[in-house]
Amino acid sequence: MRIYSCHFCSSPVYPGHGITFVRNDAKEFKFCRSKCHKNFKQRRNPRKLKWTKAFRKAAGKELAVDSTLTFAKRRNVPVRYNRDLVETTLNAMSRIEEIRQRRERAFYKNRMRGNKERALASDKKLVESNPELLKMRDVELRIKEEKRIAREERKRQEEEAADQQDEEMDVSEEEESEQEQEEPQTILLKNKRRNKVKF
Repeated sequence: MRIYSCHFCSSPVYPGHGITFVRNDAKEFKFCRSKCHKNFKQRRNPRKLKWTKAFRKAAGKELAVDSTLTFAKRRNVPVRYNRDLVETTLNAMSRIEEIRQRRERAFYKNRMRGNKERALASDKKLVESNPELLKMRDVELRIKEEKRIAREERKRQEEEAADQQDEEMDVSEEEESEQEQEEPQTILLKNKRRNKVKF
């Protein structure tokens, strides 16, 4: 099963998916979705669109130059089948994938290093230039606290009301049972005369 890569965005194109465009010179272009196909037909440069892998590599956001990436290149060199060769190749592929992922994580950490300090510095600068923001934040926190207290008070009142209703229900049930015991039972007997008989 061969997994092609999209000509425009470089994402994987699995069998039975995507669009194949064949030019007049018999060159094939595989696209993962219609979005890539339309952008290709509009002659857009994938290095200028932020959602493509070409842009990410050109902008230095992904690992572009590494020895592990050369193994993923397609080679059309016919090799006679050898079971040992296939086994060593599969083991090497899994090992190279592990190494590549580890290097990508290290690259990402190096790229993101210092972001927190820069964000903190920009926030401090914003607060220094706009001191009224702190007052607004205090007001927001106070309103939030008042809403929380009101919510808790409402919940407590609802619980008290529910307890009172439960007590009233218990009392009313006891009274009904007492009244049922005190009242004489009337039984209607149906006969030709339709007389009411009390016991």
